[in-house]
Amino acid sequence: MNVLRRRTWLGWLQLSHEPSRLLVALAGIAFADVLMFMQLGFQASLFDSNTRLARTLNADVILVSPKAKNSQNLSTFSRRRLYQALDVPGVTQGTGLYSNLLTWKNPQTRQDTVIQLIGFDPDHTPFDLPDLKTKQDLLKLPDVVLFDRRSRGRYGEVISQLEAGQVVTTEAEGRTLSIQGIFSLGASFGADGTLLASDQTFLRILPRRNSGSISLGLLQLAPEADPEEVVAQLRARLPEDVNVLTQGEFMAAEKRYWQTESPIGFIFTMGTAMAFVVGVVIVYQVLSTDVNAHLQEYATFKAMGYRHRYLLGVIFEEAVILALLGFIPGFILPMGLYRVAARATALPIAMTVQRALMVLGLTLLMCLLSGAIATRRLQGADPADMF
Repeated sequence: MNVLRRRTWLGWLQLSHEPSRLLVALAGIAFADVLMFMQLGFQASLFDSNTRLARTLNADVILVSPKAKNSQNLSTFSRRRLYQALDVPGVTQGTGLYSNLLTWKNPQTRQDTVIQLIGFDPDHTPFDLPDLKTKQDLLKLPDVVLFDRRSRGRYGEVISQLEAGQVVTTEAEGRTLSIQGIFSLGASFGADGTLLASDQTFLRILPRRNSGSISLGLLQLAPEADPEEVVAQLRARLPEDVNVLTQGEFMAAEKRYWQTESPIGFIFTMGTAMAFVVGVVIVYQVLSTDVNAHLQEYATFKAMGYRHRYLLGVIFEEAVILALLGFIPGFILPMGLYRVAARATALPIAMTVQRALMVLGLTLLMCLLSGAIATRRLQGADPADMF
């Protein structure tokens, strides 16, 4: 500690000597940090919003078609697979879900929009949604649906009416639908919202769907059953036209699709990488200019006997100072931008400690890498050649 107190903070003195250059450098680092925060924030909301449905499923094991890409684009498989699964020891209950994107009239604007329609047997509880438990019996009535209050779009008046106990009607596929309740799930990148209906209402709205082909099979296991053993038996007994997944595996498959197969996931990853490169270039320009402007001073230090690593320490000191000071506005600005984006898109975008630490680490790495590149001219330079 005493050594630190006696040490001359040469890096800070050089940076503060020219405030305009320091402000430009901090603005550049903050800009790069904002870009990284926004790209990582949207990427996290992409994964979080598109795994919401999987997280709410009340199932230990999930049956899904191997052709299914994501929870909004589910291929179908035979309902017989669900009955076959019930014969496996340890499986106590099974229910099927129907899912399809539906074009309906927004009951507030009367404009056509796309929403995800999910049908299920109202006598079962396939979702772990508190709002749904008290309203699920309403779905036994024909053409009755429940609406997701967190859907993206202009639904404010409709939600107010439903919260007041009123019934709202609209149209879809030539049928009149009666909205008699609301629940909370949330929009995603794949769908603006969700409608829940009974399996019979689902098939009446979409008569071309085969009642014998379901989108998901939800299995519940006995408390004493070994999930790994049951899954292994299911995979051995069921044909290859259905995949057997635990809930965690189902969510991982959903995330993997959006991360590796979806163009938007690649774009967010590439955007983060480009923001990092932009930051490296900006900091390199500042530190390189600083090194070139003080070559004679560095030569003097060398002539006085200071080792090369001391000079490198000065540059790295500047890099760390730039990283820490530039991170402050780069962290504050995205917090406001996240709130604006969340209101505009109805997506779960918020600052997290893990993301803040990640960007801070990337900022330090970005500045240290720039400092390492900027000091190349000092390496092997002879003091006599610098005057």
